[in-house]
Formats: sequence, structure tokens, C-alpha cells
Amino acid sequence: MRKKVLGRGLEALISQDLKDSIAETERVREIALGEIDPNPHQPRDHFDDKHLGELAESIKRNGVLQPVVVRRAGDRYQLIVGERRLRASEIAEKTTIPAIVRNVDDNDALKLALLENLQREDLNPIEEARGYLALKQRTGLSSKEIASILGKNRSTVANTLRLLNLPTEVIGLIEAGRLRAGHARAILSVDGEKEQIAWARKVVEDGFTVRDIELAVKPEKKKRRRKSTKGRDPVLAEFEERLEAVLGTRVRILPRKKGGLITIEFFSDNDLESVLERIGIDLTL
Repeated sequence: MRKKVLGRGLEALISQDLKDSIAETERVREIALGEIDPNPHQPRDHFDDKHLGELAESIKRNGVLQPVVVRRAGDRYQLIVGERRLRASEIAEKTTIPAIVRNVDDNDALKLALLENLQREDLNPIEEARGYLALKQRTGLSSKEIASILGKNRSTVANTLRLLNLPTEVIGLIEAGRLRAGHARAILSVDGEKEQIAWARKVVEDGFTVRDIELAVKPEKKKRRRKSTKGRDPVLAEFEERLEAVLGTRVRILPRKKGGLITIEFFSDNDLESVLERIGIDLTL
């Protein structure tokens, strides 16, 4: 059962002015397509021509069943919600489109546009990541708040955002649908941009699996972890083993004349996040 993505979270996000402008008596009006400018905050970079064509055929037969949402922009209108319907109407050679005009400020228009797009299931992972990033940068929302509003796990939002740290070539393969998000997340654990690109090519050209990447990366981690314990205090060694069992990573306890030092190793952003969550840190990012 899908979670309800619009609810108390979005109610808390939108200003009272916007709530007041949304009434059952709002009149749907026909607005000329030539008077509507596109949404400058549209996170989607790619629109599937086949799906747009299918929607255009439906609009030719049945019209636009759900009005778009726009706001005034001088003597013109700016689209807030409904870019696919607008584009498909143009393909269907319509001259007008049913629309609701709402009096909203830049901040609320941005939030509505981004949230509406992020609720779509056909965004590619990079478009989704850019939408999250835009929400964080332009509205100040944390990953945890975005996840709550959209009905997702915070780690899902955070991990999707990390895809933007991949090399440009790898991001391009994701956008083109040639590299899946699962493979991309595994490639994030590979050290070095050249190595990440090489693994992405192996996945695309040779059909390497996520497991293949994980198995190749793990031996390198083990080599870095392997250090001699000869001559070490057996009590400290036992404490290290207990900490490693709890944290899931390599731990070293280094005693000094006064006090000492505990080092906790991590080998990727995912490793670090896992360690922090296990010691009770609330990751709001």
C-alpha cells in the first residue's frame, strides 16, 4: 500500500496565504497556451516523447481532465503545476488549457512545483536528486523534512542526493537509463573518479552486477583494515572487537600516558552514516 504523500507534512510546509487561496469555489478558466510561461524550477530534464504523445492523443479525444495551476506574472502567467499537460496540449495543437490561477509568492510556488514533480514515479534518479537539492538549497528544508513530506525514508533521500557526487559521465549514463540507481550507489563506494567511470562502463558494456562491484570493493577495504595485533593489550583488543560488532566497522583504541584515542574507520558516505546512526546521531543534514 502506497503511503499518502500529501498530508500533515505539506500542510505544515505551505504558508497560510496559500491555504487561504485554495478554495472549492476556485474557478477553472481557459487560458491561451501562448500566455503561459514554463516553470523555471522544473526539476525534470527529460520528457518521454512516447508518453507525451499518448497523453496528447488522450487530450485530443477527451480534453484536459485536470487543470494546470498557474500564477500571474505581469500580464502573463507562470506555470506552477502541470508541465506534462501543458506540453501535451501543445502537441495536440490546442490553443487553450483549463487552469486555476492562484495568488502565491515565489517561495510557495517553488515548493509546490518541486513537490509536485518529486511525487511523480517516472523521474529518473538524477532528476529526483536535483529536485531534492533544489528544495534543500532554496527552501532550507533538511533531508529528514523532505523525506517526511514525501513519505520516504530519510536515508532514501540522502542516498539519492549522493548520486550527484558521481562523475559527469556516470551521471549521464543514469539519465539515459543505461545505469540503474542500485549500480550507481554501489559505484559510490569505489575510490577515485577514474575507477568509478571504469566500473560504470563495465556495468553498461559487460553486464556487471551490483554484487560484482561489492565483491571487488570489499577486498580493498579488508587490506586497509588488516593490521598486526601482536603485543597489544588483550583487554583493549576485546573492547575493540565489541565496538566493531556494534558499529560494523574497524575500531582502534590507542592508549596514551593520559587518556587515549579511539579511531573509527569508514570507507564511504554510507559507512559514515551507518556508524553515526548506530551511536544515536540524528542525521538531519
